[in-house]
Amino acid sequence: MIDLFFTKNQQQWQAKPLDPSSIDTFRSHAARLHFTQIVAHDSYLINLAATDEFLYQKSIAAFTEEIRRCDQLGIAYLVTHPGAHVGAGDTVGIRRVIDALNKILADLPDSTTTICLETTAGQGTSLGWRFEQLAEMRAGLRTPQRVGICVDTCHILAAGYDITTVPGTHRVLEEFDRVIGLQHLKVFHLNDSKKELGTRVDRHDHIGRGRVGLSAFEVICRHPQFTNIPKILETAKDPAPDGQPWDQHNLKVLRTLAAGKKPRLPAFKAP
Repeated sequence: MIDLFFTKNQQQWQAKPLDPSSIDTFRSHAARLHFTQIVAHDSYLINLAATDEFLYQKSIAAFTEEIRRCDQLGIAYLVTHPGAHVGAGDTVGIRRVIDALNKILADLPDSTTTICLETTAGQGTSLGWRFEQLAEMRAGLRTPQRVGICVDTCHILAAGYDITTVPGTHRVLEEFDRVIGLQHLKVFHLNDSKKELGTRVDRHDHIGRGRVGLSAFEVICRHPQFTNIPKILETAKDPAPDGQPWDQHNLKVLRTLAAGKKPRLPAFKAP
């Protein structure tokens, strides 16, 4: 379980080309540390569902560059939000995503980086908050084997998938398997949620501190099919009241669950 990683500033369109020495350094450290499934996230500015043609073409170009950078660095997975239709409707938005991905994948036939469409909370006109939408996007691709799914636990709860109990989490995973297929689940974002089930509001919380609770994380951390799937923390990075990094506390909880034990949450309050 690791933190979110970008190959460039996620709030800017442009980035300097990667320096060959930086590429060599990154790859050598990854090899030394036996990092074989590195996950990057693309820029938050990219919208592959945009109906504004200028933004759409700019997003396609930027995402293509994101994949090239991942290939240079030997990164296995690139996570992206499917995009927002900004009022054009789901059907139009999904078609735009499909067309964009087909063009990008055709332009990069030798890329070894797998694109991962992330489940979203469904805020505003964001796509990808229903499993069916993600399945439709993959079904429209000429090379769907090059595109997987990243499941964010905060997002799916906010989208209306009840993972607040062990049986509920198993039911949601069974639904994912029926609609998309668990073999296409490539990455997890492990986040609790400050908002309740079905609110369609994306607000991350520390593990076991929010509306998700511990049950979903127990199932995911102990599921034999997910043992080797990368799991990313996107929780707040401010120090906890005891001065330790919050990631340290969150990782301890997740590792305790993975070991089949009941974790004890720190007594102090989260922000």
